[in-house]
Amino acid sequence: MSIIIGTQENFQKEVLESDVPVLVDFNATWCPPCRALHPILEAMSNESKNYKIVSVDVDEEDILAAEHEISSIPCLIVYKNGEEAERRVGLLPRKRIEKMLEK
Repeated sequence: MSIIIGTQENFQKEVLESDVPVLVDFNATWCPPCRALHPILEAMSNESKNYKIVSVDVDEEDILAAEHEISSIPCLIVYKNGEEAERRVGLLPRKRIEKMLEK
């Protein structure tokens, strides 16, 4: 499964109503750590069917970013059963991201 582009229109369905855990990556194209994180998330999304990854560009979806109180990027939030389960800010190694999804 490839990374899903998150928008105001599909966030409810893709994230909050998902049957599987969802890792949401709040990012921006001008952010170097965000760009460094993208290949890691792309590889993860192609290798697992146990979760999905949604990417939200904070510049294009500023209302969505504000609703989720994003103040620094990259910001990774894991949602399970429609609820925020864990949040981390910054460039993280793949193993740490995978642990977020396992909890």
